[in-house]
Amino acid sequence: MNGSDPNDEPSASHRRRTFVLTGAVTALLLTGGLLLGLGIGRQQPAPPAAENKAGASESPAVRTPSAGAETSSPSGGGQRTEALPASRPLSITIPAIDVTSPLEDLGLGKNRAMETPRDPDKAGWYTPGPTPGSVGPSVIAGHVTWDGAPAVFFKLTELDPGDRIDVRRADGSTAAFAVDRTAVYPKDEFPTVEVYRNLDHAGLRLITCGGEYSASDSRYADNVVVYATLTDSRT
Repeated sequence: MNGSDPNDEPSASHRRRTFVLTGAVTALLLTGGLLLGLGIGRQQPAPPAAENKAGASESPAVRTPSAGAETSSPSGGGQRTEALPASRPLSITIPAIDVTSPLEDLGLGKNRAMETPRDPDKAGWYTPGPTPGSVGPSVIAGHVTWDGAPAVFFKLTELDPGDRIDVRRADGSTAAFAVDRTAVYPKDEFPTVEVYRNLDHAGLRLITCGGEYSASDSRYADNVVVYATLTDSRT
């Protein structure tokens, strides 16, 4: 993504809430499009090549029925841990690509599309979705470039299965995720259900733009999604 224009415990009641949130995100993306401004600007530097990457036990093309919750184990080498109560995220740290960023709040824009971060050096958490560490697919988005310069998620495609992602939360805890896989999708073939489907655990999706940049359209051809699973937490 880039842009000169502006993407508890697992109780029964919490799972129902997660289902509602996930449904709302799905409806948003089906009608409003996915973060198309995350890679737009003037002449852009080329980000690292985007490619599908998966752990040993998972194919990057795996899909499950949209009506059910994903229950597969993390493939990045970590052991899934129990989900945390909801708590607002404050910052994200990704050691493998030297990223540390406070998190902006991202809501819905005028055309019902998810907002993109206002500051290209900051990532943003999509507030209608689950908080990172709680049950469900939490979403954090960031620009790849901005007005001809690398932005916060410029190196996102360099992440490998097993790499750590830490999200510091308002309750004083840090939710630690392990990367499961990276997938690259053409913008007009974005698999909304796969990315935002219900989960029975705490998941994280990092989203940016990638692929070829078209100067005439001022956009990148693809979206890059890093899938991760909560494997630890600390205070």
